[in-house]
Amino acid sequence: MSDDWLYGRSPGGRQDGDASHEQDPDATRPVPRQPRPDETRVMPTIPRTGNGSGQATPRSGQGSPTPGPPPPPSTAKGGDGAGQGGGVGDGVRRTLARVPKPGFKLRYLWILLALWLVYLIAVPFFAWSKVSKIDAFPAGQRPPDQDGTNYLLVGSDSRAGLSAEQRKKLHTGNAAGQRTDTIVLVHDGSGPTLTMSIPRDSLVPIQGHGTTKINAAFAFGGPKLLVRTVEQNTGIHIDHYVEIGLGGFVNIVDSVGGVTICPTHTMNDKLANLHVKKGCQHADGTVALAYARSRHADPQLGDIARGGQQREVMAAVGDKAISPWTVINPFRYWNLWTSTTDNLKVDDDMGVVAMGRFGWAMTHSDLTCPVPISDLAVNWDKTRSQQMFKLIRNDDTAAISKNLCTKSGLPVGTG
Repeated sequence: MSDDWLYGRSPGGRQDGDASHEQDPDATRPVPRQPRPDETRVMPTIPRTGNGSGQATPRSGQGSPTPGPPPPPSTAKGGDGAGQGGGVGDGVRRTLARVPKPGFKLRYLWILLALWLVYLIAVPFFAWSKVSKIDAFPAGQRPPDQDGTNYLLVGSDSRAGLSAEQRKKLHTGNAAGQRTDTIVLVHDGSGPTLTMSIPRDSLVPIQGHGTTKINAAFAFGGPKLLVRTVEQNTGIHIDHYVEIGLGGFVNIVDSVGGVTICPTHTMNDKLANLHVKKGCQHADGTVALAYARSRHADPQLGDIARGGQQREVMAAVGDKAISPWTVINPFRYWNLWTSTTDNLKVDDDMGVVAMGRFGWAMTHSDLTCPVPISDLAVNWDKTRSQQMFKLIRNDDTAAISKNLCTKSGLPVGTG
């Protein structure tokens, strides 16, 4: 046998690669050269990236590498963004990380707001703990309960608690006992809120004392006899009783920074130490008290005019008390509540909520007028006064006409 097959020769002596060889299907093909096991091979460089599972990227020759996620941004300081772990994006992110988040300051704002709300609620309850409670209602038969709420406000001229210097400054004198210059009925119901002053010189029957001035009931028997006298002469059921002394009145006015009064004429009353000119002007607590107590400065109405001055001062105090500045200013808010409770007495059943409703009614009165009277001797007008009392009892203040609610209490066209 020939060795031509071993060296890739055809039987005809042609070298491998001749055309005849390519046409011969049985020709032996040369075996390609195989690398030796110990031969060093150079592998192409491929960046190694994580695939999220901690496994390395397969090497060349072991299958196509699976593309992994882009490398995370470097946290190294510095760098130019070209393989040195940083760039413009990293600088922006670091800057934003140092900027306080909006929620940080907002959290402190909510904390301050919560503390402020606690203060607004706590102060009234603290002040209320200092209020004196009294048994103000008489025993025995009384008018039945009625719709709406009726408050009886009494301004006591008791000198208790006032020093000699304060009595001199306020021109209260040294009278002993208890008297009242201010008697006001406040009705708060489904209709317009009514503030009705009862002149202190009103001539009415008082149980056990005949017919005399209504303020004598307070001097004879204190709150109980006064409540009984008002209820028996009006038929109106009194739900709550509020009494404030002279010193407390002055403190309330001063706590709101004084009030504005608008006398319609120049007023000079030596007994009340009042000297004011015509027109609107500022008044501190001392002047406001003198203005509310004066009954000798009006040449026409005399004591009847005092009720209007009292209602004017109370309305002015109310406007100041409910102003936003009172709530925003912690010192004014504190002074208002604590001064209100000075020399304040209320009935046993009255709580802080009822007192708040009373204050709201006082500052939101739609109707302010005295009891209808027939003459300056302060005799109640039998027809008109009973009409007004009935409307109050029926909680129908919307039906109170201008003829019933006049500035002086006299019929329209007479005063």
